[in-house]
Amino acid sequence: MPDPIVLLLAAALLFALALLIFHPRKGIFIRLRAGRAAAQREKMEDILKFILDRQQEGRFTSNEALIDVLSIHPNELLRVRKTMEAQGLVRVEGGTLALTATGQQLALQIARAHRLWERYLATEARLPLQKIHREAHRMEHRISQSEVNALDAALGYPLFDPHGDPIPNRAGELPAKELGKPLTEWEAGTPGRIIQFEDEPPLAYEQILAEGLKLGQTLRVIEATPERYVLTDGENEYRLAPAVAANVFLVPSPKAAIHGGDVFPLASLDDDQPAEVVNIDESCQGFTRRRFLDLGLTPGTIIYPELNNFFGDPRAYRVRGTLIALRRDQAGMIQVRRLEPE
Repeated sequence: MPDPIVLLLAAALLFALALLIFHPRKGIFIRLRAGRAAAQREKMEDILKFILDRQQEGRFTSNEALIDVLSIHPNELLRVRKTMEAQGLVRVEGGTLALTATGQQLALQIARAHRLWERYLATEARLPLQKIHREAHRMEHRISQSEVNALDAALGYPLFDPHGDPIPNRAGELPAKELGKPLTEWEAGTPGRIIQFEDEPPLAYEQILAEGLKLGQTLRVIEATPERYVLTDGENEYRLAPAVAANVFLVPSPKAAIHGGDVFPLASLDDDQPAEVVNIDESCQGFTRRRFLDLGLTPGTIIYPELNNFFGDPRAYRVRGTLIALRRDQAGMIQVRRLEPE
């Protein structure tokens, strides 16, 4: 006859195992099911955002494009697409996918979360620009709508992300934006202001950053060949392969024309050289822009470099009778023009 104690222990073990697997809130079965649901939701959100990006570019979205860019298996895409159609998020038009009104609103909110995170990571967390996309993509699926609203408010309701893409507001409305022209279509010798970088493919974006190009920068094309594009901002030269240059978008730069091309970043100002603030780059938003304005760095303000430390960073400037310290990258966001010393 089996030992009653052994039977009791076996029953307790079976009960514990069943609880571990089938617990209604913490069981393995529930967690696996929740994990699968979360993974499918992320795929659906990625698809919505991809279609939105394509539609904003005036391009169609095919199954082949989704399979290639999102690395999703054709059978899995078919299952997810059927679910999205059943939920009224997408519709098929002539063999391509399009967003419904409901799908577009959801896609805009996902894009809003992603671009706000990129703005936070770049401006406040100071994460290298080549790393912010992946981290923002991870967080966009995990942040609630109320947390997105709080982040937007804390950042001062920025209009554009670090790549120059517009950030939808709480209602899903996009701010007005100038339409840029690719650098490869820009007329040589004509000044243009950078308003957007395309961050796909990542390798091309990394090469743009490695050259030191920045949003808001005014450039001229001084050489364009099938092998390379050579650009200048008046002080430095930049070289890009044509495939990389196509990911840089510019608009006409009235600033350079108005000021005779003498506008340059504050970080390049010589010692003991007074200057007048012309503007703050559009790439500077959120807390940093608010701080600049609070410090009185508005157009027309006179600024003097006063002190330099051994390493050259940060640097001290006198503004409206007060000394302030700015890091070199911060001073690079402020455009000035030289004044004659008094």
